[in-house]
Amino acid sequence: MSSGWIGLLAIVGLALAALPAGLTIANLRAFLPAPPLPPQGDRVPEVSVLVPARNEAAAIGRLCRDVLASEGVDLELVILDDDSRDATAEIVMGIAAVDPRVRLIHGRALPSGWCGKQHACWQLAQAARHDAWVFLDVDVSPSPAAIARAVAFLEASGGALVSGFPRQVTTSFLDWLLLPLIHFILLGFLPLARSRQDNTPGMAAGCGQFFVTRRSGYERAGGHKAIRASLHDGVKLPRAYRRAGLRTDIFDATDVASCRMYERTADVWRGLSKNATEGIGSPATIVPFTILLAGGQILPVALVAWGLATGWHGWPRWAIPIAVAAAVLAYVPRFLEAARFQQSVTSAVAHPCGVAVFLGIQWIALARKVFGIKTSWRGRSLPAQ
Repeated sequence: MSSGWIGLLAIVGLALAALPAGLTIANLRAFLPAPPLPPQGDRVPEVSVLVPARNEAAAIGRLCRDVLASEGVDLELVILDDDSRDATAEIVMGIAAVDPRVRLIHGRALPSGWCGKQHACWQLAQAARHDAWVFLDVDVSPSPAAIARAVAFLEASGGALVSGFPRQVTTSFLDWLLLPLIHFILLGFLPLARSRQDNTPGMAAGCGQFFVTRRSGYERAGGHKAIRASLHDGVKLPRAYRRAGLRTDIFDATDVASCRMYERTADVWRGLSKNATEGIGSPATIVPFTILLAGGQILPVALVAWGLATGWHGWPRWAIPIAVAAAVLAYVPRFLEAARFQQSVTSAVAHPCGVAVFLGIQWIALARKVFGIKTSWRGRSLPAQ
């Protein structure tokens, strides 16, 4: 390769790595945790905690114990059994028999055109008795203060829908490699301060694991019915609220909740693939994101590795510090996030490999969509999104 091309690639890598590095540094100051637990007064918030569950016998008991240990709220825990084929319903009924705060409802048959989770959450909304709602995935482990602090953030933000990003617990190679990219993509490519001023749907973000809202906002936005066919409520539900003229916001839930999304490497691949084409893997975004991610996160490190391996032979002198600076900037967000969000440092070291695998998942998901290949999740066939 000519020295001119080497220099050009180094400059491109530096420019593309600088964008997420700069945004991450700015966003870490804006991406705040929920307010401290409010002082105990004569009246505490009444909250409906709404949990969809399908074949969750291994985790549903733990989830119930965690939620029922909540402090600073008067809550009901409503769990919808979505046609489970295991002991999910029996476990919940056993807990409900000794704690009247727990209710089990049995989900109706899935109508045509609905995604299973959206239908389950829609039914939960119809069953909620209180005005404030927390939609929680079963694999989230909230601390005793989590529910009260999340509701306090909803009030303080002035938003109609807010969501927390829990600490991600990784147990297999692929989730160790890929799940930290949730924070990297969020903070590296969404200008958070601007998203709070610009209420357009395209600036919305969220985490479907942990949503907080109120009945009036949910009904005005159309709730999960407005995104009935979607597999990606983390993006689609905040957009539905914004289309209705309602504000949304996000907060750092690292200190109040953790989430163990997947048990096995194969689950990670399927889980990240199933809704990829509603996000980065969509036909409209996959090419620009491939350029941004490959050019800013893989290219700089590959250039430096190549230069070191060849003794920088054929490199113009001025290009060497540019390539090194680009590689450093590619790693800056991941090491800052590892410290802030209790992520693995060794996963941060493997960042370029993680980005490469992540992009591979996006392209494979898009190919499956183009060829109409269906997948399944929790024993239920999903459409080719």
